[in-house]
Amino acid sequence: MIASHPGVIEAAVIGVPDKHSGEAVKAFVVKKDPDVTAEDIIKFCHTQLTNYKVPRQIEFRTTLPKTNVGKILRRELRDEKKGQAAA
Repeated sequence: MIASHPGVIEAAVIGVPDKHSGEAVKAFVVKKDPDVTAEDIIKFCHTQLTNYKVPRQIEFRTTLPKTNVGKILRRELRDEKKGQAAA
């Protein structure tokens, strides 16, 4: 859904721990338009999604990890976050 934003090439979402709700949505986004901000993405999501599905965090990347056939590796994104939280 986030990838349908005109300033986005591709995106992936994962659940991350949240002290208030238990888990929150985090989006990893590859920009098409360098002027796109996290606020732009969140506003766009509010028009397309119910409130609990709207990402609370946006992280911009130049690429997303993928398999040889081009599928985004969400597990790798989750494992990165776990490694950073443990450090």
